[in-house]
Amino acid sequence: MIVEKTLGTLHDTQKRVETVTVEWFERDKKLLRKISSSGEEIGIKADFPLNEGDILYEDDERIIAVTIAPCELISVNVGSMEEMGRLCFELGNRHLSLSVSENTVKCPYDEPTFEYLKKLGFNAKKTLEKFTGYIECKAHAHTHSHGHHHE
Repeated sequence: MIVEKTLGTLHDTQKRVETVTVEWFERDKKLLRKISSSGEEIGIKADFPLNEGDILYEDDERIIAVTIAPCELISVNVGSMEEMGRLCFELGNRHLSLSVSENTVKCPYDEPTFEYLKKLGFNAKKTLEKFTGYIECKAHAHTHSHGHHHE
């Protein structure tokens, strides 16, 4: 099966619901090859990001919908705007995608970042949950010059 558009968002239904699991970092990929929860091979060709609950296919008996896989995250609770600013500055310098709420910041887990944040005094915890609603960091190549040419 090839899917080229979504048909809406998952809703209460009496139909059988099958899922296609997508990792958070795969949401924007143009081509994906996945296996549904029922074992059916699904090709996804899309110019749109996939979201939790997106319906990829629907007929009289079943719905195939997207589910975002849980992943390891760093979750940091903050107590002030100053702490929030410091934290987002540190994570932004690492070009990490972030999920920011009123008093919590989450980013994909990696050991060096986790240890660095703890060293800086942040209340960092490792969690396992779906990474949704994030701001994606799209790092661009930086140019620089030191007055000479590399060959």
